[in-house]
Amino acid sequence: MTGTSMKRASLAEIRRMNESGQLAHDPGAPEGEELGADFWQAAAVEQPPRRRSVHLKLDADVFEFFRQEAGGRGHITRMQDVLRAYAKARRAAGVR
Repeated sequence: MTGTSMKRASLAEIRRMNESGQLAHDPGAPEGEELGADFWQAAAVEQPPRRRSVHLKLDADVFEFFRQEAGGRGHITRMQDVLRAYAKARRAAGVR
């Protein structure tokens, strides 16, 4: 699914769309697979890794590049994705 096919909506908008019949539910949709007791006995709750808040000064051209690439939203996530890919490539190359 691409970002262009997604629309952000508030809870009030979703409720209004549901009441007006704009949202569809397929009662004939297949059920998900049944997970047996063995699965649940072996399941473990894992906490997501903690995020760290940082203050970062960027050159204006770098910041604008990512903001324009993301269309004004999600530019911080894109920056993080680039940094994660860089870190992963360095680790794979054995460079720390």
